[in-house]
Amino acid sequence: MTYETYKEKIDLFPPQVRRALRSVGANISVARRRRRITVRMMAERVGVSAMTYLKVERGDPGVAFGTYVMTLFALGLGTPWAQLVDAGQDETGLLLDLERVPKRARPRTEPPAR
Repeated sequence: MTYETYKEKIDLFPPQVRRALRSVGANISVARRRRRITVRMMAERVGVSAMTYLKVERGDPGVAFGTYVMTLFALGLGTPWAQLVDAGQDETGLLLDLERVPKRARPRTEPPAR
């Protein structure tokens, strides 16, 4: 993939998504430095190259989601991503389910006995 193609893909992300990823990356960087872990050590723990890990700290949207997940895990932050899409907290999905509820409840009819 050329740089131009990569840049075009990144530009597809809305600005608020790019800002959020940069914020996540900055917070990861702070967490790593607080723990006095070097970039090389983190890259080894995450299983990526140092260059890829630095992309994580920059909030690069081209980095695989799994790399971000492993980074959080390697920092001892557990699995906060597991609650990102909690079906019980999905207000839009719950509202859509309410719209699908039948207006009247009818008993099921039993098929005639033979």
